[in-house]
This record gives sequence, structure tokens and C-alpha cells, in this order.
Amino acid sequence: MFAPDFGLANAVHPAHNHEPRRGGVKPSILLLHYTGMSSAAKAIDWLARPESGVSCHYVVDEHGEVTQLVPEELRAWHAGASSWHGETDINSHSIGIEIHNPGHQHGYPDFSHAQMRGLIALAQDIVRRHAIAPENVLAHSDVAPGRKIDPGEKFDWHLLAKEGLGRWVRPHPVDESDEGLGPGAQGPNVLDAQKLLRSYGYGIELTGTLDASTEKVLRAFQLHFRPARVDGRLDRSTEITLEQLIEAAGKRAAA
Repeated sequence: MFAPDFGLANAVHPAHNHEPRRGGVKPSILLLHYTGMSSAAKAIDWLARPESGVSCHYVVDEHGEVTQLVPEELRAWHAGASSWHGETDINSHSIGIEIHNPGHQHGYPDFSHAQMRGLIALAQDIVRRHAIAPENVLAHSDVAPGRKIDPGEKFDWHLLAKEGLGRWVRPHPVDESDEGLGPGAQGPNVLDAQKLLRSYGYGIELTGTLDASTEKVLRAFQLHFRPARVDGRLDRSTEITLEQLIEAAGKRAAA
């Protein structure tokens, strides 16, 4: 057992899979997941078992109750193959929160109000103690495009931003007549979008072609910042929302 880092934690359930953060780094990313399991209790049990090959720092159940599994000073195994701003050891650089939701394969219900309030209290405490930048409050899908889609398009990033958590801009409205650019499209619009996505942190090559990798990153961006239509296409709504996000974050397009 260990003392919880979050003073309002409801329980501690130590997980087996953890280790020191590599290179002695301090956490600079708060990474949000959903459990994808039928109950929070089952998720906590599985995440704590050695044979699972995974773990996380916290689980927030549907009632907003918080269970800590791994001390924040240690490296939990929650991100998998992932990258952000070129860093591929996201586990060493992050604190991982699993929010209970059965996920897309099991009906994908809404996240409850009580659950979001519990998450916000936890996340505010973590961000304050570790001085995590707004643009580093991320979805699992942001750091693992195409491989992961959680916490998904129903997750209320706008609410988190209003509570001082994460970066958010109002998505530009979707024009249903604008199909946008699809797989194989080439040109300056694609290259400009790739540069902006890369400058924000997404792992993407500057090819000028809307290849399979770029489509996955566009979907990840849309899941987080333009959830009204998640299709991996480059339409004006996506372009404008991306431009506004980069401006709000004070970043420059990658060269």
C-alpha cells in the first residue's frame, strides 16, 4: 500500500506493473483514457494484475469516485506505442487516468456529470502540482492516432477547458456540402495542415499527401477538437479549427 497523491482519492488499489520513470523525468503530460470494460471494478482488478501487462495511475468510476493504482512518481504502463512532440516514451512523461466507460464496442454511453466532476477535481490537482501545460492535457487517441480512439467524441473537452484543463477552441461549424480532401489528395492545403498538426505535437510526417498516417492523425484531431464529424478528411471546418487552435496555443507551424 502507499499514501495517495490525490488527497480526495476514495481508495488505493496497488497495481503490479510499474517502474521508475526513465531518465528521472518528471511528468509533463496528463493522458486521459476510457476503460473499455463492463465495470469500473473489473477495470481496476485487471489494471492491477501482473498478467494484464498494463496499469495506470488512476481510475475514475461512473460516480466520480477515484481509485489510485500507481504512485505518480512511478511510470505506469498505460500509453503503449505512442508519441507527442517527438517523444516516444509517453509513459515516463505522463500521468494516466482511466475514466470508466464501456467504450465504442459496448454502446459508448455518455460520461456522467458526477464522473466529470470527479475527474475535474483530480485533474486540477494533478495539473497544479506538476505544472502541466494546457496543450499537454491529452487523449489517448492524440498520442496513438489510429491505434486508439479513447476517450472519444462524446468526451466533454470544452467542460474541462472551462475548468482550466486543456486547450480548446470552438470548432468551426461543419458544412455538410463540404466533403473535404480525402485519401491520396496532395497539395499545399495538406502540407499546411500537416505542419500545423506537427507543431501542436502530433506525430506526422510532412509529405504533402493525405496518406494513411495523415488520415489517422486528422481523425485523432477531430475526435478531440472537432467531434461533430470524425472522418479523417481535410475540410474547411477542420482547417479553420486547427488554425484557431494553433493561434490560441501561441505556436508556429513546423518547418
